[in-house]
Amino acid sequence: MSLQRIHHTAIICSDYAASKRFYTEVLGLRIVAENLRTARQSWKLDLALPDGGQIELFSFPAPPERPSRPEACGLRHLAFTVSDLDACITHLQQHGVAVEPVRIDEFTGARYTFFADPDGLPLEMVEPASGR
Repeated sequence: MSLQRIHHTAIICSDYAASKRFYTEVLGLRIVAENLRTARQSWKLDLALPDGGQIELFSFPAPPERPSRPEACGLRHLAFTVSDLDACITHLQQHGVAVEPVRIDEFTGARYTFFADPDGLPLEMVEPASGR
């Protein structure tokens, strides 16, 4: 077996319109497809990532909340590589998104920060250290 890359990450949201706006207008992801799955009362929005991967955004009636954040068992956060962390932070703040203070990874030297989507899903932006 030889895994090549992540194909997609699936996210279930509580407010489809708010999450669609966040991922397309704030994060700037391109819509690949949008479908209403009538039998499941669910929207499915496929969003393109620059590396060819995708985010699948789902809506379901009354999805349960996550047990805790961020140290619950399971997926901890979704991280995006960026080339200019400061510009990305400014962009998010201009859209009313709260951003944590920038940290530096003690092992890699990468600068990074966390923010959240409309449902509080932890998201991270990482600016790799130059030369690494």
